[in-house]
Amino acid sequence: MISEKDLEELQNIPYDERIKRVEKLLETKENPRGFELGLLLALKMGQEIREKKPLGSESGDLVISWKDRYSEYVIEEAIASAKEFLLHPASIAEKIRAGMKKFEQKPEEDADSAGKDNASEAGGENGGENG
Repeated sequence: MISEKDLEELQNIPYDERIKRVEKLLETKENPRGFELGLLLALKMGQEIREKKPLGSESGDLVISWKDRYSEYVIEEAIASAKEFLLHPASIAEKIRAGMKKFEQKPEEDADSAGKDNASEAGGENGGENG
């Protein structure tokens, strides 16, 4: 998964190098998520805009190349993510932060809820139904 730290590091790298790094990262993934493909698509679209090329002149070929490798759902998610990256980059960064916080907190919450579930199951088996 591409993390917030990865995105922060990308901001300090020249634009062409950013694209190369994301492409290299995606090459190592057997089943990249739409969000990750969307990052690459957004970078490619941004490059087209910077170079004053028609939007889609190169990024469109990228999307077409995905048709044989990824499901329609993943491609649609990638396109939606790319749009979000281009139009609302701050909200994407906030979503990543929120997701990372949930990920960091989840092991503790799972352990707490598992303990509570086990206690309630034990109480239900011994007291309520059989008694």
